[in-house]
Amino acid sequence: MGWVGHDGDEIVSGHLDPGQQKVRNIARDPRVAVSIESDVTNAMGLREYLVVHGTARLQEGGAADLLQRLAHVYLGPDVRFPPMDDPPSGVVARTTVERIGGVGDWRA
Repeated sequence: MGWVGHDGDEIVSGHLDPGQQKVRNIARDPRVAVSIESDVTNAMGLREYLVVHGTARLQEGGAADLLQRLAHVYLGPDVRFPPMDDPPSGVVARTTVERIGGVGDWRA
């Protein structure tokens, strides 16, 4: 999904192009898995990661605003993203978490 954030209990991602393959896949089948890898290797030598399984829904509009908010998290406070004057409204994928898995201290 690229950059992800959260809004309440949902995982959110912004997509400027509603024709993007990820967006078409969600429209066809809303079951999704989001995998996030850590830079931490645990005592057993395993790279820690999180996998979230859930159901996504597409919300029209709001992608540019969400991407700007996430750019501050991922790239820094002074970044302008998307780097264009009039970005398309796009879609926001909103994922409801159903189960989680992976390796890491978050499991405790």
